[in-house]
Amino acid sequence: MTDICRRMLSDNDDEDSPVKCRERRRRRIEMRRLSSLPCSGAPFPPPHPSLITDNSQMESTQRSETVASGNQIRTAVDDTVEAQVVENEPTLGIMSVAGRSRDMEDAVAVRTSLCKPEINNRLPVHYFAVYDGHGGSHVAALCRERMHVFLEGELMRVDHTDNVESGEGNSSSGSREREWEEKWRSVLTRSFSSMDEAALSTCACGSIGFECACNPVEAALGGSTAVVAMLTPENIIVANCGDSRAVLCRGGMAIPLSVDHKPDRSDELARIEAAGGHVIYVNGARVEGILAMSRAIGDKYLKPFVTSEPEITFTKREPGDECLILASDGLWDVLSSDLACEVASECLREGSPTTRTQREDEGAGALYPSRSVLAAALLTRLALARRSADNISVIVVDLKRS
Repeated sequence: MTDICRRMLSDNDDEDSPVKCRERRRRRIEMRRLSSLPCSGAPFPPPHPSLITDNSQMESTQRSETVASGNQIRTAVDDTVEAQVVENEPTLGIMSVAGRSRDMEDAVAVRTSLCKPEINNRLPVHYFAVYDGHGGSHVAALCRERMHVFLEGELMRVDHTDNVESGEGNSSSGSREREWEEKWRSVLTRSFSSMDEAALSTCACGSIGFECACNPVEAALGGSTAVVAMLTPENIIVANCGDSRAVLCRGGMAIPLSVDHKPDRSDELARIEAAGGHVIYVNGARVEGILAMSRAIGDKYLKPFVTSEPEITFTKREPGDECLILASDGLWDVLSSDLACEVASECLREGSPTTRTQREDEGAGALYPSRSVLAAALLTRLALARRSADNISVIVVDLKRS
């Protein structure tokens, strides 16, 4: 017993070194953070290959969360943190967790410098998207893999010859802007339509044309929301289909860049009824008593009442723009747009108490490599604290540093 006590005391002396203390502190902070973000037993899909430099570094183990920063991806697996450096992309943070939901049906996609089309004067277009699946995760996963492919193809086919070159030099700047917006609308509408067709013809198992032994009814009931933001040096273009949402924080104020597609929204209700459908109130307004949103990609058996046509907004960037938030309804069900912007703005503000605390805490600094990551993490934790019952996916783009 004396020998055992002596060895324990010796070990404790060794562990009380400054290095050991810092390491224990870092691990305690990390474990507290992971334990505060409960997740289902289903494996979380890895970040899209565009976000990492070496796919072989991503283990196919169960993940409780995925965190992305402007130049790093950090994946928390058990009590380790892996990081891959990604260069030349806007400063952003991503957090996506299953939360209290049994299954993970959200998907997040980021493609920086997606392409350099003529419509954007050969300057890079950055692509951000959040997809919230229902009836399974297969449609959201398919959107994550293919939507940007359709969009890039449509963008690169657009001929944006200046009106002066075509002999219309006297046309007003307003008409040129309307023409520019119309081209963007056509590109996004065609991209969403192509994505919808792909979803309607692809089974959950991945086979095309449902030439498999899967239940066709289950596959046909699957669908997903889609909120897509295209960031250029001068504009923010948002296309939305469903009840995921995009919000711009400008001068401390929340500016909605999309409007949720709910079946009881007056214009959506009129459209559904004109198409011969019904909105039935079963635990809220639902199309045919089934779907709690009026627009989505997929949902074969609810066509044409549920359409994939997106609503598109154009917003000029201004010096007062602070950040862009894209999130699934797991966040918006429990947080208002104003509160989300207030939290994100505080995290991004230079010298704010939140960021000072994060800097002083070595463990937290290792976990949150940028303010945008911290903002995404705090929004997610706040939604969980408010008992959000759905998957939560958040993208925060720092517009001051992008």
